[in-house]
Amino acid sequence: MNWIFGIHAVQGLLKTNPQRVEALQVCRGRQDVRLKKLLALAEQHQVTVQWTSAKELDALVDGRHQGVAARCTEGQTYDEGFLSELVEQQGQNCLLLMLDGVTDPHNLGACLRVADGAGVQAVIVPRDNSVGVTPVVSKVACGAAETVPLVAVTNLARTLRKLQQAGVWVVGTAGDADKTIYDTDLTGPLVMVMGAEGTGMRQLVRAQCDFLARLPMAGEVSSLNVSVATGVCLFEAVRQRNSVD
Repeated sequence: MNWIFGIHAVQGLLKTNPQRVEALQVCRGRQDVRLKKLLALAEQHQVTVQWTSAKELDALVDGRHQGVAARCTEGQTYDEGFLSELVEQQGQNCLLLMLDGVTDPHNLGACLRVADGAGVQAVIVPRDNSVGVTPVVSKVACGAAETVPLVAVTNLARTLRKLQQAGVWVVGTAGDADKTIYDTDLTGPLVMVMGAEGTGMRQLVRAQCDFLARLPMAGEVSSLNVSVATGVCLFEAVRQRNSVD
């Protein structure tokens, strides 16, 4: 049984995939504007609401539930077949994100949230050595886990080769790259590859990139949190793509 918790995460689920929600557990005594909107959504989609105590919710989920938790079915993870169709449909507008070895659910959730904001059409992760869409991921993503397809693949380097054959350019981020992200062309069909904090991209993935780019770091800190770096890189891509239009 899966539990998604937190106002934003549950609201996002009710807006985009209400058929996944089997029932809501709501803390007695909470009566505010945000909760009323969520309950109106639940009523609209005929979702059962069960009133409970904060103590019972604390025992139910691992994290800040904000007085709301949704019992739901398993979220969908997509495969390479879906990715091929997506690339063909998007053409020149294709913008993808690949995460190599991001295992922290908070980081994945934050990356999904950034990807949604930047208009990324799918996030690609390895089937192994990665975190899936857990309740924590869904909460941190604030609804983006329901709107951005997560594509789990067996081999990242092989997936990159297939994307390149379909006309997608691959830009990887690396601290030792010659060019900065601001000096790199991020227009056209593109997949942005972000490595895990500390270790970065694995060698086979790095070798498959068409271009490497770095973030210019002016202070003493050598790198940013992966979700922050993802946000900087993706929104630079958005800026460049909007400038072309």
